[in-house]
Amino acid sequence: MSSSTVITNIAALVTNDPSLGDGSPLGLIQDAAVVIEGDRVTWTGESSKAPATDNRVDAGGRAVLPGFVDSHSHLVFAGDRTQEFNARMSGRAYSAGGIRTTVAATRAASDAELAANLTHYLAEALRQGTTTFETKSGYGLTVEDEARALRIAAEHTDEVTYLGAHIVSPDYADDPAAYVALVTGEMLDACAPHARWIDVFCEKGAFDGDQARAILTAGKAKGLHPRIHANQLSYGPGVQLAVELDAASADHCTHLTDADVDALASGDTVATLLPGAEFSTRAEWPDARRLLDAGVTVALSTDCNPGSSFTSSVPFCVALAVRDMGMTPDEAVWSATAGGAAALRRTDIGRLAPGARADLTLLDAPSHVHLAYRPGVPLVSGVWRSGVRVA
Repeated sequence: MSSSTVITNIAALVTNDPSLGDGSPLGLIQDAAVVIEGDRVTWTGESSKAPATDNRVDAGGRAVLPGFVDSHSHLVFAGDRTQEFNARMSGRAYSAGGIRTTVAATRAASDAELAANLTHYLAEALRQGTTTFETKSGYGLTVEDEARALRIAAEHTDEVTYLGAHIVSPDYADDPAAYVALVTGEMLDACAPHARWIDVFCEKGAFDGDQARAILTAGKAKGLHPRIHANQLSYGPGVQLAVELDAASADHCTHLTDADVDALASGDTVATLLPGAEFSTRAEWPDARRLLDAGVTVALSTDCNPGSSFTSSVPFCVALAVRDMGMTPDEAVWSATAGGAAALRRTDIGRLAPGARADLTLLDAPSHVHLAYRPGVPLVSGVWRSGVRVA
């Protein structure tokens, strides 16, 4: 039988369960405690009412919130794009073409090198409170390289996404249709056993709406569920295609028409906003306020990748979303936890209520608001994943 642990003397506990605490979307409980048994939360409430347990941890008047759910990352890669970033910060615009640099480095890397790089960034994210992450292929763009990227990723997370359709492979620059046939045929067959999701970069310079529909539809036929890079660099069909195909998430959502917003509000597709990308490319910020006011479910994620958003820090993205995207601190924290869970169609994570997985982040601060209030400060002082203290 597993032992039980109570974490007590919590100044403010974010449960993301409106039936608890103050009745807000965050379900905030003041002077709180949370009980863990095995890998699950079994009780939350006021500290004075906590049941007896085998073990006791004193939070010391700090805040506790669910572990961050980073629902969009690209962590199976090799190499570095320092020079590209430096050039861009010196005045050159970002386009989708830089991906080819990482493709060359990733193809040249060994399995061991790719795995070591992945675990390095996962450990970095964990120290900053991320307990669940999604990651994609997309830097191999051959049957063999895409399949091995997913194999390596699947050793570290269940949330693995096949992104053979990141850009048209340089090997098929003169015949995009043949590359789409590869992505929906032999490459899909090799990759599907290792993935849960399929994604496509629907953008000028990558894949158009018809190509994206064909790719996602082929993935669905193989049992993979769609997500989509949509409307990042320009207006386009990506968001409405995501809703039409019941994609779990439309990611970026920077350039939206009223019809795009209405489509998201009427469907179950989450709008995943990735402020690290706008920060790192000096692009226009997504308008989170517009989406939230329309009733769209919003997630916040890092988009951690070597080209356009080389951060693994969800707290940094929370601060950006509050400062530059019109979100309140409460909304940003919800979107980085429960919103990310919704983008992965998960109900066991992103909340701290009885039955949820015991993924907790302890802040060296009395309130979750400090994530936005004290940007750049390493506030995470403890992390539990599946009931085990891991950081």
